[in-house]
Amino acid sequence: MTSALLTDLLCCLAVLSGLLLLGTFLRAKVKLFQQLFLPASVIGGFIGLLFGPIVMGDHAIIRVSQDWINTWSLLPGILIVPVFASVPLGMFMNSSGKTTGMGGKTAPNVLKAFGLFAAIGALQNMIGYGTNLFFTYFGGGKYQLYRTFGYELSAGYTGGHGTAGAVGKILEGLGIEYWATAQGIAVTTATVGIIGGMIIGIIAINMAAKQGKTSILKKPGDIPASMAKGYTTDISKQGSMGRETFMNSSIETTTFHLALMLGGCGLAYAALNLLKRTGIAAFASLPVWIYAMVIMFGINALLIKLKLNWMIDTKVKAKITGAMSDFAIVAAIASLPVKAVLAYAVPLIVMMAVGMVATYVFVFKMHDVFFKGDYSFERAIICWGTATGVMITGMMLLKICDPDYDTPALADFSMGFSLISLSGLITQPITLGVLATGSTMSNFTLAAILFLIYMVITSAAGGLSKMFSRKAEPALAGDTPSSGSSGN
Repeated sequence: MTSALLTDLLCCLAVLSGLLLLGTFLRAKVKLFQQLFLPASVIGGFIGLLFGPIVMGDHAIIRVSQDWINTWSLLPGILIVPVFASVPLGMFMNSSGKTTGMGGKTAPNVLKAFGLFAAIGALQNMIGYGTNLFFTYFGGGKYQLYRTFGYELSAGYTGGHGTAGAVGKILEGLGIEYWATAQGIAVTTATVGIIGGMIIGIIAINMAAKQGKTSILKKPGDIPASMAKGYTTDISKQGSMGRETFMNSSIETTTFHLALMLGGCGLAYAALNLLKRTGIAAFASLPVWIYAMVIMFGINALLIKLKLNWMIDTKVKAKITGAMSDFAIVAAIASLPVKAVLAYAVPLIVMMAVGMVATYVFVFKMHDVFFKGDYSFERAIICWGTATGVMITGMMLLKICDPDYDTPALADFSMGFSLISLSGLITQPITLGVLATGSTMSNFTLAAILFLIYMVITSAAGGLSKMFSRKAEPALAGDTPSSGSSGN
């Protein structure tokens, strides 16, 4: 690598930084963006796309070379490796550095939250591949869909822009040549998901409040201005970025966390290269971030075993990965291959529409079934926001109807969401193996099998929840003093 290449990379990041700053400004000033809760990275990305050479051609206002656009398209796949790798870091630790546990009442709710959210991802995959099969067999040969078309729905909806931006890297690693088009389609679904999810979510909150379905919110209220604009000028209300676990005379806390994350990525690349030498195709086909997650689980377990939990602060880690995600998102959108995506416009629109409706019905109906009378709406709304956008989208929707997070919805869903990473170590190699060589029907079949497995887990957790409830009732009854009780 030469100095010129590094300078080019720095300039590429400088343009993306400008787009992020412009997106931040527009979010703070434009009411529509505030009402949709659009992240600055999404706004900035579309500014770069609409006013850049991809859309405007020779008349582009933002003039960048094709080499820079190529760099932008590759950037999400690189940045997503440390983002995914960092997920296990800090698991099973609380803010004071001690391991956390789940009581008998909490565990079933966490399992139900995990099962339902995982089932949504599988359901979206079924809809995606089902759309592919429908247009392939009933489209009269008009639509030439590639065999993995449909994978992008779940990647964009439940995965969000970060995962959508990694689709290209995943498919490229599997030797699939249309990876750039698939990444563009995934980013499109992620954008539609986050906008549609927020609009429908706010409407659902207002309807639920009027019908008395919300536990905390008794009537629809205004969203706080600071939340809508994306900033607060009141210094006393500005949150903390996390604990300083190290003295800066030795090393900055952010530097330590970043070094640990990048070190895990380095070990993952080394492990991947080593396993490739075995000649076993299954090892070579797995994306590097799966190895990175496995290694980071080991690092995290070692820190807990050695009682070095105090070194890690999950808020600091989240800020670092959040910054990487912002750059990944703005780069993915600004480099979106519009012409290639438009070639799939009709099946893409059908897939996204059916996916949105099915996700809504499943989320709210299933939460009524499995969490009836136990903050079912609050649990559903955070799941809905996350299943159509990202975790922060779900948290923002929940905050509207549960401003202080008084319900257990956030805690249970967060722990259930964490279990996705653990289960992914088992399901992802299988899913990617089928994705690499399997037909559209085999991908659809696998998604259906996973959906059934997750629903069985959810049902079993529901049975546990009822069992604990029945055991609790006699205990509560026994707490009532009787006339013959001496109290000794």
